Amino acid sequence: MDLAKMLAKIELIESLHNKDFTTIRQTRTGLASLSPDPDVAKGELSSSSLFQLALEPKIVHVVGFCEGDHAALPADIIESTKIIQGVVKNYSLGSPQFLSDSRIKMRKEELVEEANYLLQAIKELSSGKVKDPWTNPNTLAQAVKIGLLDAPHLCGNPYAAGKVFTQIKDGACVAIDPESGKPLSEKERISRLPSTSF
Repeated sequence: MDLAKMLAKIELIESLHNKDFTTIRQTRTGLASLSPDPDVAKGELSSSSLFQLALEPKIVHVVGFCEGDHAALPADIIESTKIIQGVVKNYSLGSPQFLSDSRIKMRKEELVEEANYLLQAIKELSSGKVKDPWTNPNTLAQAVKIGLLDAPHLCGNPYAAGKVFTQIKDGACVAIDPESGKPLSEKERISRLPSTSF
């Protein structure tokens, strides 16, 4: 599901490319995903890096395998770099086509559709009064305040809704109905917001 999420991000971001704007792909392992057990963490760093290479990054940002336990020291960084060097070497000799997995494709399409729905809702929030609602600070602040852009950890923040509930379902992080536990599409989630009429 992380691959699907990143493919959705790539599609959305790279759709903005033109003669004046381009991006460079960089990947890295999330520090919070690494075990405090160094042997387990080395496996996690290797596995994560293998999946990252399927995204064809121009830059692989190497993090220390030890980050689940302590900040990387020079020896940790050198060892982590050697681990990744081995992954890149083996990957370059040929690898399975992870991205052709139908579950990844289906989730990516779902995420792109959901993101486009959310982007449209943010655009409508500005009522055409601003040139670019997706970069307008007032529009984005309002989107956070009413819950268009929301996250569970925003609960209690006076400038945010903090009312969304999420759960991992089949490996994907999804918004859920807090009473039934059933997943909510962006359309359903946004339709429940009290301050909007989407």
